[in-house]
Amino acid sequence: MSAPERIPPRSMTPAELLAEGELTVRGRIRDASNAALYCTVTYEDRETACVYKPVAGERPLWDFPDGTLAAREVAAYLVSEATGWDLVPPTVLRDGPYGEGMVQLWIEAVPGAELLALVEEEEPAPGWKAIGLADVGEGRTALLVHADDERLRRLAVLDAVINNADRKGGHLLPAGDGRLYGIDHGVTFNVDDKLRTLLWGWAGETLTEEAVTVLGVLKEQLREGGALAERLAGLITPAELDATRVRVDALLTSGVHPEPGGEWPAIPWPPV
Repeated sequence: MSAPERIPPRSMTPAELLAEGELTVRGRIRDASNAALYCTVTYEDRETACVYKPVAGERPLWDFPDGTLAAREVAAYLVSEATGWDLVPPTVLRDGPYGEGMVQLWIEAVPGAELLALVEEEEPAPGWKAIGLADVGEGRTALLVHADDERLRRLAVLDAVINNADRKGGHLLPAGDGRLYGIDHGVTFNVDDKLRTLLWGWAGETLTEEAVTVLGVLKEQLREGGALAERLAGLITPAELDATRVRVDALLTSGVHPEPGGEWPAIPWPPV
């Protein structure tokens, strides 16, 4: 009698694996402001590391509705995916050991990547962009700069679209394959202008042709009935979706990177 033919495991995208696999908690990420758990997700012979942030572990915020941060993280991923830049790791909303939450692919950051720096010069060196002056103690200040890196510039555009209120240095993860990821997008998509970021180096500069093309794609997909609009509808409110459309239109109309508005702290604290 011949052995039964083995059916090979079906091909799965990382997002499908995160959504359908068995989620096992391995430990807690201690420095996270909300409950964040290091996990593995397994489906048949596939396994990968991930982060699980249950809604039940979210701290209340005065300016965001309770229990909405996980959905906003997924919404940020969907917008990133629509740009084609894939700046946010695959992220899904699913049930887990502590209830519904967001599950995101774990990215192992490459140590030593030079994306941010403090310098004593008054102007940034070639290859760097100025953010602003930082207090370094004993009455001294230094210039905080970020790399003039096209990956960061794309992320600055994405943050402007999703209205990211918390783009810190620790949320930038350079991966071993040369890609750069941004994480921690729970405080996004607010209807009010809350953009707080370390990526102000291009403020007021003309958007790249690539960025304008991508924003045009987003505008089309965000139209009522558009593919992205349909996917975002269950994650953010109608008013927040409308505000996202307005931000995309504003970027296309101005043709430049946004500048700090002055009514809201421009740089998150702590910055890293």
